Amino acid sequence: MCFMNLISLRNYTNNFSSVVQQSKCCSDNHPLNYAQNAFKVRLSIKAALGDNAYAWDANEEYLFKAMVAFAMRRYSSKSTTQISNVLLCNVTDRVSFWFVVTDSSKNVTTVPGSDVEAAIRMNRDRINNAFLLSDKTLQFLKITSTLSPPVEPSTPVWLIVFGVVLCLIVSGIIFLIFAGIQQHKKKNKESTERENLEEKGEVTVTVENGIPCETLDLKAGHINGVFAADDERFTSL
Repeated sequence: MCFMNLISLRNYTNNFSSVVQQSKCCSDNHPLNYAQNAFKVRLSIKAALGDNAYAWDANEEYLFKAMVAFAMRRYSSKSTTQISNVLLCNVTDRVSFWFVVTDSSKNVTTVPGSDVEAAIRMNRDRINNAFLLSDKTLQFLKITSTLSPPVEPSTPVWLIVFGVVLCLIVSGIIFLIFAGIQQHKKKNKESTERENLEEKGEVTVTVENGIPCETLDLKAGHINGVFAADDERFTSL
């Protein structure tokens, strides 16, 4: 029974200390008078979720404190940050507030802002997911957004370039082969037509200076009728 009373008294003391610190945090409208270690948070729940937006209440504040305590513990294995060490103040209806993290071993001092910033940056995605928000709708005003790592293609870039160049070379070779085949077929066709004309003895008539001229038949030759008549007249006996 005495042991239970001691636990209850310890919890009450811790809670009272947290309440005192939080009241001090909100005094004079600035957190704990340690501006260098405090951070302002702004949430745009309605803009992010629309009709599915949830109300910001004490439960959401508790979740935020828990996520910050989780981030501090994950950042440093030596950290023993409790939810009671995360103090919120100056909460507005438009959902903005200040928070500060106190040292669990020395509740009268705050954790350096650089450590808090590093912990938040390290666990930014986990915190965003807990509230269904993003870096743009859950803003830590003194902490820059964490850039997403560049997306690397599954195939190396050099392999893609090599494939494109190889395709162009193969396409060029195929085109040259096809063009050569077509030209060869065309030459064979012209040669065949020429031979057919020569075999049929067809004589084409060309026109020079407006006068039609017959083309000589290279195989059969051409006989001039004038000289043929003279040959018959003088050679007969």
